[in-house]
Amino acid sequence: MGEHRLAEDSSINGGAPKLENIHKVSLIPLVFLIFYEVSGGPFGIEDSVQAAGPLLAILGFLVFPFVWSIPEALITAEMGTMFPENGGYVVWVSSALGPFWGFQQGWMKWLSGVIDNALYPVLFLDYLKSGVPALGGGLPRVFAVLILTIALTYLNYRGLAIVGWMAVFLGLFSIAPFVLMGLVAIPKLRPARWLVVNWRSVDWNLYLNTLFWNLNYWDSISTLAGEVDNPKKTLPKALFYALILVVVGYLYPLLAGTGAIPLDRESWTDGYFSDVAKILAGVWLRWWVQGASALSNMGMFITEMSSDSYQLLGMAERGMLPEFFGKRSRYGTPLVGILFSASGVLLLSWMTFQEIVAAENFLYCFGMILEFVAFIKLRLSYPNAPRPYKIPLGTVGCILMIIPPTVLICVVLAFATFKVMTVSIFAMLVGFILQPCLKQAEKRRLWKFHTNSNLPEFREAEHDISTIESLIG
Repeated sequence: MGEHRLAEDSSINGGAPKLENIHKVSLIPLVFLIFYEVSGGPFGIEDSVQAAGPLLAILGFLVFPFVWSIPEALITAEMGTMFPENGGYVVWVSSALGPFWGFQQGWMKWLSGVIDNALYPVLFLDYLKSGVPALGGGLPRVFAVLILTIALTYLNYRGLAIVGWMAVFLGLFSIAPFVLMGLVAIPKLRPARWLVVNWRSVDWNLYLNTLFWNLNYWDSISTLAGEVDNPKKTLPKALFYALILVVVGYLYPLLAGTGAIPLDRESWTDGYFSDVAKILAGVWLRWWVQGASALSNMGMFITEMSSDSYQLLGMAERGMLPEFFGKRSRYGTPLVGILFSASGVLLLSWMTFQEIVAAENFLYCFGMILEFVAFIKLRLSYPNAPRPYKIPLGTVGCILMIIPPTVLICVVLAFATFKVMTVSIFAMLVGFILQPCLKQAEKRRLWKFHTNSNLPEFREAEHDISTIESLIG
């Protein structure tokens, strides 16, 4: 009984302060929050066909989950249940490698998330511009981005429970037209079309970035762990169900679209699924797909902003950011974090789709390297720490598991353009300067920093468990 009570009370179990007005997120909304953190539906996968043709696109979405998505989801399940608090991967890295690298992880992942969030107004307008040409550029597009950002930011302000159940509604509405499109496509399918490939014309940079962008960010949900109802059990289940939903949600429409209509690779760019719907069933299905895209982008925006803003709140609770980042609104949401994340989206919304994907992938890769190192170090240094969910591979098996995704990270980085590499490295260097500056501000009392006393220290928990084990043994 003593060991069990210690695991319950002293494992990394603090999270945000238990505010009575905060409704915890349950399993079903959490599944759809993860779905929108990672995917949101097949919108944006069209570039994989343009880059490499049907065969490689289909194989990519079959094989890539085993190389990247499953390992990342498993690590998120283990570490997220070990540290069920807001801040997620920032706390993992800080506990394993120290506060400096924890801050760098937070900076790179937050910036990557904000860059990623700048995509969704772009995708939203790309799907609508065929029906409303004025949204293709100029002042109408600028005002549309501004209005959309303000409206969705307000939803985040109103509470994570609202965001979660809205994600459920938006997810079901976004998936529905593709289910119908697949059924309509069955009589027209020609399996030989799935096998088309031209190795000499493959754009590997666009292909890999498209796959990587559409199948990563499984760890983003960890920054909301402090808001989840019973995260030690709920988080692993939600990750499993979301993984199935994401992979099927990509392959089903991809098989329908490439198998039912003649291939025109140049047409396969973001927004093309609405044209596929029109070819297969008529204008009515095209409008449904466009509407689903609009709602899907709303879902991805609000969930990504939730992740980014709660990450800042978690960092403030750990004393990495000034105390005002930990301020909650009357709805329990991280007010300052939301405002910062929304401002970043507006500043980055001028970038093109391909530039945004490449830039956020570059920063995300460096953040994932830190996560992998932290994961293995915690396994080696603290093997007896409470892990409500533990990957059943052993430490050696876990090291072997992360070798393929690490190789993939190196490949993605190698294919980055000089412009993307320069901007991304500059952004990383800003983090190296920013952390010491914040420490100086704390030392000189320019800003108030505070560590939440409800968050137990990982090493203390590990030390207590080791002491009890030695006494019992």
